[in-house]
Amino acid sequence: MTPKRFRTLVLTHYAQSGRHTLPWRETKDPYKILVSEIMLQQTQVERVIPFYQTFLKEFPTVGVLAEAPLSSVLVRWQGLGYNRRAKMLHEASKAIVRDYAGKMPRTVEELEKLPGIGPYTARAVAAFAYNQDVVFVETNLRTAVIHHFFPGEAKVSDVQIYPILEKALVQGDARTWYAALMDYGSFLKRSGVRVNAKSAHYAKQAPFKGSGREARGAILRALMDGAKTEKALLGTFETDRAEQIQEQLVKLQKEGLIQKTGARYLLSA
Repeated sequence: MTPKRFRTLVLTHYAQSGRHTLPWRETKDPYKILVSEIMLQQTQVERVIPFYQTFLKEFPTVGVLAEAPLSSVLVRWQGLGYNRRAKMLHEASKAIVRDYAGKMPRTVEELEKLPGIGPYTARAVAAFAYNQDVVFVETNLRTAVIHHFFPGEAKVSDVQIYPILEKALVQGDARTWYAALMDYGSFLKRSGVRVNAKSAHYAKQAPFKGSGREARGAILRALMDGAKTEKALLGTFETDRAEQIQEQLVKLQKEGLIQKTGARYLLSA
């Protein structure tokens, strides 16, 4: 396989079987693309679509999101998981209004200065919103490159993947290229290709049931209905998980997702 042949293979697949109607592919609005990128982190496309559409009806612009209380953002995010993403997106929107007069930054360097926006998200927004010729790696891209260029290797690092992506990049049309490459990687996974464990950056996720993530989600869901005491929150679990719940209550407060007033916990305003 060569980068040129790889590019042709990926683009041919996209022309024939690409997911061209995904809602975030029908816009160049950098705010809407940022919302999609934050939501798509560690979450499947099919699950994201209805949340994305509902979220943008409630918060159609970065200004509307910035003015909204965090509690309403968390309510609209409920069910999507990884609620810290909602808080980071909310904080980023406030920074955009405060520091950029409500207009999304256009450079990777400026995008990375926004709260919670890392190298991947900044480059994804630059590619999909501004069509900039940037290079980045995510799970579907890793799958495609490892499958074709490193079939017999283990512990393939992103350092090895980046040069291939640099050579394969369709200059002047990063938007189409990355959409095509993500779709192709997703297609390979659905076809049974399993190469994640070959990546040096792979880490197996712990089971959700009984985890701290499950506890966090349950706490936030319970607080959607209003303030509650620790005792009431503990009562939402069938088994004795008091220590875990107490630990997550402390973490959620430190992260600014919830606050405590007297003996009651509530969503942050």
